[in-house]
Amino acid sequence: MTDQATPASGHWEPSRAADTPESSWLSRLENLSVSLALAAMVVLPLAEIVLRASFRIGISGSNALVQHLTLIIGMLGGAIAARENRLLGLSTGSAFLKGRLKAGAALLGGAFAAAISSFLCFASYQFVLTEREAGSILAYGLPVWVVQLVMPVGFGLVALRLLYHAGESWKSRAMAAALAGLLILLAVRPPVSPADMVAPALIGLLAATSLGAPVFATLGGAALILFWGADLPIASIPLDHYRLVINPSLPTIPLFTLAGYFLAEGGASRRLVRVFQALLGRFRGGPAIVTALVCAFFTSFTGASGVTILALGGLLMPVLLSAGYSPKSSLGLLTGAGSVGLLFPPCLPLILYAIVAKISIEDMFLGGIVPGILMVALTAWWGMTQGPKVTGEGRSFDRREAKQAMWDAKWELLLPAVAFAGLFGGIATPVEAAALTALYAWVVETFIYGDLKVTRDAARVMTECGLLVGGVLLILGVALGFTNYLVDAQIAERAVEWVTGSIQSRWVFLLLLNLFLLVVGCLMDIFSAIVVVVPLIVPMGLAFGVDPIHLGIIFLANLELGYLTPPVGMNLFLASYRFSKPLAEVARSIIPILLVLLVGVLCITYVPWLTTALPRAWSR
Repeated sequence: MTDQATPASGHWEPSRAADTPESSWLSRLENLSVSLALAAMVVLPLAEIVLRASFRIGISGSNALVQHLTLIIGMLGGAIAARENRLLGLSTGSAFLKGRLKAGAALLGGAFAAAISSFLCFASYQFVLTEREAGSILAYGLPVWVVQLVMPVGFGLVALRLLYHAGESWKSRAMAAALAGLLILLAVRPPVSPADMVAPALIGLLAATSLGAPVFATLGGAALILFWGADLPIASIPLDHYRLVINPSLPTIPLFTLAGYFLAEGGASRRLVRVFQALLGRFRGGPAIVTALVCAFFTSFTGASGVTILALGGLLMPVLLSAGYSPKSSLGLLTGAGSVGLLFPPCLPLILYAIVAKISIEDMFLGGIVPGILMVALTAWWGMTQGPKVTGEGRSFDRREAKQAMWDAKWELLLPAVAFAGLFGGIATPVEAAALTALYAWVVETFIYGDLKVTRDAARVMTECGLLVGGVLLILGVALGFTNYLVDAQIAERAVEWVTGSIQSRWVFLLLLNLFLLVVGCLMDIFSAIVVVVPLIVPMGLAFGVDPIHLGIIFLANLELGYLTPPVGMNLFLASYRFSKPLAEVARSIIPILLVLLVGVLCITYVPWLTTALPRAWSR
């Protein structure tokens, strides 16, 4: 992922490729479309709340409209991510290449990914044709297939932009296009039986992934190859994508993420750091506690730990250094703290897990609170141990400064209360609560604090949110096609039979599950892991009597460490970029806190009540 941060502030902005592959009017149209779709997603659920409370009526087709707006945001956001060259990728091999080798890796990875996206475009077109024949109506006479057209359009734009970014010159781009065309020709007219080409094709896909092909291309390509080898229709892949994206609970993801982006782009980070500094800065290790709390707050709303590092790194690093922390400890603390908020509601992975595992979102939210506090406490404790020794009297508590800081940040401190009141107060569904939270964050940052301007900033922030959500939904949609192939092949059933036949103890199963998930965290991003791995481990958990909510928090806590695990942890790359440090130096700095957090994961695993106590208490 190639996000860039402005060096002089805590804000961050997308990288802009010079000489964009299409005219500016298309870019503006995409940005405007994503912004309007997000705005409509906020307005429709809020209108439902008002109408239901005032007149006991609703808007006909509102839920279906909001679900299909998620589809539009997902596909156009993915196209924007491709335009900005910010599709999520591992780049494990190309990250260490230089010069011509790096350019060659980009060409090969881009060509392979463009060929896969082209096939997904064609498969989506076939899916739309089938839906057109069905003649389904979305709402108010609008045919469903008209909205579904955004799928082939989106995948087509992604393919073109992957080819554009595969090279720095038109000659290299033409070579990438020729290679992509050759791959398509080999698939359409294979020299031997497709079944005999599955293994070589998967090896080529793995190589392309190591050279920089995006994660969505890896998972989508694996699904395409397996379906192709089994002579199954590839149109079922976009069908699975469509079914996932229009899930009734999925709109909570872009809406809660939008709330987090409004906070990150406003002055919330500055005000919250001031609050925690005023309350805790006088203690030894106070800056470490401030870092852990502020990072957890932002990660829980943005849903992306990388955003936390990029948005807060420039603000918190000087705080730690000025307090006497060593550069190594400061770097390790900021990199590690970037992911500790993933277990707090309303974080994106919690919602995704609940959807894929088919359990209550509210229960997952409640189940993550105590384990999340544990992980934050361990992060803060480790940071405190790295602080300078106190020689003499510490700084006295400034009651006036603390009171003023809290007063200045009162509206942002109330944001979790707004989200929880909507979720658990019985006045709103999860989607409506997410819309209410997004509106509250926008009003606070725009009209109360004035950090954002209506005309200048709203569309920009919405576009940035759409880019992140689109990149994630591209991965989730195509990953579901791959997962469903594994389900059809009865991989989950065979795995359950083997595990239950080989392992008798639940505690041994949990230990091996931790080891397995740590490996998964090293190799996969958290979003694709949720869609691919969760359907495999849920039946195993049930077979060993593990509470489904407990299993979910174990899964997410382990994957939380995946952001930090060398060599491909995403936070390592982002911290390396943000602080201009070599990747090896970042990796060395993170090892101590990684071991501390591993202790927290083991506590979460073997002390189930940490996870289950709140959901059980709430259900009584």
